[in-house]
Amino acid sequence: MRTAVLAGLILVPSYALAQPAPQDPPSAGGTAQGDLSVTIYANDLALVQDVRRLDLPAGRTRQAFADVSAAIRPETVGLAAPDATVIEQNFDYDLLSPSSLMQKAVGETITLVRTNPGTGAETTERAKVLAVNGGVVLQVGGKIEVLRDDGLPVRAIFDKVPDSLRARPTLSVSLDSRRGGARPVTLSYLSGGLGWSADYVALFDQAAGTIDVQGWVTLRNTSGTSFYNAKTLLVAGEVGAGDDGNNANVYRPRPMVRALRRAGTETAAREQLGDFYLYPLPERTTIADRQTKQVSFLDVKGAPATSGYVYRAQWNNSAEQPESASSVLTFSNAAKGGLGDALPAGTVRVYMRDARGQPQFIGENHIDHTPQGSDLAIRTGDAFDVKVQPTVTERTRLSSDRWRTAMRYTLTNAKDKPATVELVQDGVPWWWTDTRITAESLKSEHRDVNTEVWHVPVPANGTATVTATYETRY
Repeated sequence: MRTAVLAGLILVPSYALAQPAPQDPPSAGGTAQGDLSVTIYANDLALVQDVRRLDLPAGRTRQAFADVSAAIRPETVGLAAPDATVIEQNFDYDLLSPSSLMQKAVGETITLVRTNPGTGAETTERAKVLAVNGGVVLQVGGKIEVLRDDGLPVRAIFDKVPDSLRARPTLSVSLDSRRGGARPVTLSYLSGGLGWSADYVALFDQAAGTIDVQGWVTLRNTSGTSFYNAKTLLVAGEVGAGDDGNNANVYRPRPMVRALRRAGTETAAREQLGDFYLYPLPERTTIADRQTKQVSFLDVKGAPATSGYVYRAQWNNSAEQPESASSVLTFSNAAKGGLGDALPAGTVRVYMRDARGQPQFIGENHIDHTPQGSDLAIRTGDAFDVKVQPTVTERTRLSSDRWRTAMRYTLTNAKDKPATVELVQDGVPWWWTDTRITAESLKSEHRDVNTEVWHVPVPANGTATVTATYETRY
């Protein structure tokens, strides 16, 4: 006999209820929800506004609002009812299920129906539920029995459904109405379990030097509730969602996103709310529970784009063998010569057509929220034919706090076309207070205090070499 045995009684759909569970009357559409408006933020948060028409009696009354989000934040609930005052509200999130029904039956008497697998004959007996802790412990007559997980057909019949169990997530509100009659009542609350992100499909035409980009809003609903025929508004940006108080002093670094080369200064032609851009869906939509839905919000053809290579060398170190440069796709989202829109954070997936004209996937990367007018460089992967090997050729101590380091960067290109590699030397250690280039074979760009950049042309099926000498002090 095994004691982990809710399987024979609870996990098998064999319950028969002596009376139906209490249900809130649904509307004609199969839901108690009314006129829904859902505002979804990118950080797993949504504002739900639900206008329902209720017939309220005068005086005190208790109203049940079924089909609210199972991930509702009860402390954020607001209710506006003309000529009525809210006295108390409760969120009943203990949902009716075989497990919860048995849990609530502890101390109560139920009826067991057993079926003889050989004859099909049924026998019934009354049993008191003593405990449900990893299994069901019953008192049957004068004996204690643990329900077995042996596959024998057993049904449990309950005399009633506890009032605390609901078939659907339900908010109950006590109201004091100054008059009787029908009126619209607006329920609003914040909920977790709803979020969205942007996904981009980019088709790059290398010969034409252009890119086609389609942007998709990807909605996710894990709130435990479906939202029917809702006006849906998406907010691009990171809204403050507070802190739970347990991790107030924990440092949470932002992920490093290198796709943004230059931040734009153009205002996108979209509605704004404070510091956030709004993306309303053009039509009402149903956001079903446990569903991912995609809606197009960007469709651009023939925007200028170029491919290239980037290699980042760590501070004054040699590589034991040549390393691949990164393949990079560069484009802009400016109004002129670009995608012409602000870009919400998301994943850019890049495709190119093969010799047969079929689009083939060549890589993906993440972008942060990007203002219009920005320059972006999407790293799609490591180049097969373009390699770079940094080598320390000399390191000399000039004094107690001064060093000279000579570097050689060898770039190779096995492609049948010339390539330009953006060679980046970065990562100057924090303890060096003064670093400068005293000699170089190709003029560099001093991007910032930690970064030197060379744009190195490498001939087809050929090699290029860059040398640089650094002097450092600390």
